[in-house]
Amino acid sequence: MTQDVDQRAGARPGDQASPDDLVVVPVRHPLRWVAVVVLGVLVAMLVHSLVVNPAWRWSYVQGYFTDGQITDGIVVTLELTGLAMAIGIVFGVVLAVMRMSPNPVLSSAAWFYTWFFRGTPVLVQLLFWFSFAYLFSNLSIGVPFGPRFHTWDTNSIITPFVAGVLGLGLNEAAYMSEIARAGLLSVNEGQSEAAAALGMSRTLALRRIVLPQAMRVIIPPTGNETISMLKTTSLVIVISLNDLTGAAQNIYNQATFLQIPLLVVASIWYLIMTSILSVGQYFLERRFGRGTSRTQAPRPWQRLLAQYRAQRAPQSAASS
Repeated sequence: MTQDVDQRAGARPGDQASPDDLVVVPVRHPLRWVAVVVLGVLVAMLVHSLVVNPAWRWSYVQGYFTDGQITDGIVVTLELTGLAMAIGIVFGVVLAVMRMSPNPVLSSAAWFYTWFFRGTPVLVQLLFWFSFAYLFSNLSIGVPFGPRFHTWDTNSIITPFVAGVLGLGLNEAAYMSEIARAGLLSVNEGQSEAAAALGMSRTLALRRIVLPQAMRVIIPPTGNETISMLKTTSLVIVISLNDLTGAAQNIYNQATFLQIPLLVVASIWYLIMTSILSVGQYFLERRFGRGTSRTQAPRPWQRLLAQYRAQRAPQSAASS
């Protein structure tokens, strides 16, 4: 077989073929070009529609992009996202610790909470908290089954904004508890045993030893949950709370009667906010991923830059 290759390459029998005589043929991928053509056609059709179709009403999109109702809705969306994620993260870590507790009562209570809030839709939970006054018209503090020290009207306390925060935050806590539990389980038990041997309590070992190592596993899904929460806040429109989506709906219901341009405005703002959160998630992952042997996955722009440099390297070498 080697003799045939040498003869085809023009070498005499018994001579060794040099690397320069070998012809390297790259593997061809015709389906890739088909996919590129199909994708290019679809992108061209989309761009053509965006430019030619007058129903997009880009003048309305530009005019309402910084409207006062839109900016107020953005503030409400960010407030809901921040408060709901704060409740979800803190309560989720507590639930994860309870779930891993050797106490069967605490473990069972955490499991039931997670089962219930993950098993019911977040929209139903929002409507429940919005209608909480139907069950309890007044909220009070005092001795259980005894005298009351002070009483408040439920509707004055659980406003639509508070109902939105409670519905989103308590639902998120169920998901964050599983994320936190996965992160805690990823830390070797030897770390806790070593901390106990040094005289650390379980709480101190959790705060100083276990949680810092678990953050490498907790941060990526938490970033995804934050981005998802930002978009999930649009559900508060059903409890008459004007977030970004609610503001866009109010404008096209009361003023323009043009749904698509206002929905485009809302979509652009959502894309801007989620992009900023994605950048923050990237740097957090790099921060908590330090000291590990696993390299960070390159971003799309990093891959494009690496490919460009790889193509430019042979040209630079040839010119020099």
